[in-house]
Amino acid sequence: MKKVFVVLCISAVITACGGNSKTGSADSTAAANQTAKQSESSTDTNANKTGTETSGAVTPPGAKLLAGSDCLTCHKVDIKVIGPAYQDVAAKYPATEANIDTLANKVIKGGSGQWGTVPMTAHPAISQNDAKEMVKYILSLKK
Repeated sequence: MKKVFVVLCISAVITACGGNSKTGSADSTAAANQTAKQSESSTDTNANKTGTETSGAVTPPGAKLLAGSDCLTCHKVDIKVIGPAYQDVAAKYPATEANIDTLANKVIKGGSGQWGTVPMTAHPAISQNDAKEMVKYILSLKK
């Protein structure tokens, strides 16, 4: 019984691999190349946009940091989600060094009370400099 099972498994593997036929492998290689070309051309779609990109050629460092963080789970540029919209934060706080420091600390330590009862999660892994870059970008988004 074991011999029959082994023979069947080997036969299945040979059949799945196409045996020695070169036309099958050439067709599958061509199909794989075509699929790869299609996926490369569609990698920069609107579905991949985070809403923090600028229309200029250079993306500000703060926007890149926000795109790589979990901040966009609770915040969007112009829509209140769980936390306030970035434009609302920019409207409330002038871009002064004191406000940048205060808000950067709030990003790192978390907090609640300024925008409602839902607390903002602390982000202790974000450095002070990165938090400041994020805040500077957010405060630049005034309507």
